[in-house]
Amino acid sequence: MEIITHKMVFGGKCLGKINGKNVFVPYTIPGEKIDIQITEENKDYDNAEIVSIIENSPHRVTPPCHYYGKCGGCNMMHIEPSYQKEIRKSILTDIFRQNGIDISDKTQIVDGPDFNYRCRFQLNDGGLSQKKSNVVIKVEECLCAENKVNEYLKNTAEHADSRPKGRSHLFGSSFSQEALKIACEEGFRNTKTKISGGGQKNKKLKIKENKYFAGTVASPENTMTVELGGHKLSFDVRGFFQSNLFVFEKVCRLITDLLPGGKNILDMYSGCGSISAFLTEKYENVVLVEHNRDALVFAEQNLCGTKHVSYGLSGANFVKTCASTLPQFDACTIDPPRSGMEKEVCDWLCESKIPLILSLSCDPATHARDISRLVAAGYNLKQTYLLDFYPNTSHIESLCVLELK
Repeated sequence: MEIITHKMVFGGKCLGKINGKNVFVPYTIPGEKIDIQITEENKDYDNAEIVSIIENSPHRVTPPCHYYGKCGGCNMMHIEPSYQKEIRKSILTDIFRQNGIDISDKTQIVDGPDFNYRCRFQLNDGGLSQKKSNVVIKVEECLCAENKVNEYLKNTAEHADSRPKGRSHLFGSSFSQEALKIACEEGFRNTKTKISGGGQKNKKLKIKENKYFAGTVASPENTMTVELGGHKLSFDVRGFFQSNLFVFEKVCRLITDLLPGGKNILDMYSGCGSISAFLTEKYENVVLVEHNRDALVFAEQNLCGTKHVSYGLSGANFVKTCASTLPQFDACTIDPPRSGMEKEVCDWLCESKIPLILSLSCDPATHARDISRLVAAGYNLKQTYLLDFYPNTSHIESLCVLELK
């Protein structure tokens, strides 16, 4: 059964049609003529796999990784790297267009190395899970991983069974002077040590969630420190931190350059304060909001000596109990989880009259949804950036710059 692919959609599959019905095929490229086999039939669409490629795209390359197609990670390594970026940009544009926003002439790409960029790595029983399978692949190398990670994989390749059982977290980067750290999930959050930071406590708030610095410090063997743009940032390798520091450093500097400076700025969903640290360069006071108290403990450490206030709250509870008590913000950076802004947060931002909002997202669908609400509330979408954190994959992150009209 022959098909011609038209475009790639979010998730990395290409779309074609058979008798008017949508067919999605992985590991293809727009414009290819392929022989396919239907693997799953649904009412409105079918899934298929390649039997053979009849006419190749000129952008097709031989994937350099011999795990490609088996490992559940990369799904665009068969595409020439520069064309990958254009496809991801096109997918981002399509998703925003579906939400009534045209970003085709206002999107720039922020990128970095195509290989050896990933500093965070997770192993499952010492390997990577095979795609759509419980089989664990004892990899000897990952072409996307930074050198410190690959050195460990190569050095333990002959004795892969000696690698940690269960899920383990590896972190090694050229942005750190420390050696690779390996942490297992077992025992996470069991430490009792507490620290206090240099931020201001709002003693008027009585509810339990506002004990700002209530959190635990990871043991030294699970704590990593990196240096980005002159800022030292520490975090627990078992928690969340950006995986591509080459691009993240550029993004943090871009954010700093886009902001005019002023008195007060809000960093919503601040994590361990990695963006907040850069915001302190241009604002007199930074307000951090983060529900993960353990992350906020590191934020206090990372922002020590700067004027800031930390709120250990969900975004929804912050806007419900605290936002109205604070001075007007000159700007806001917001980086929500994949699910997007909490409804209460988006409602509040729409009414906040904050002059400038920089919105980051790791999910283009929820990002487009939230940005469309802000635009409807009177914000102008001035610029969009495709943040190319994960080359060779269909993962898309983005940054939107919104100004109040």
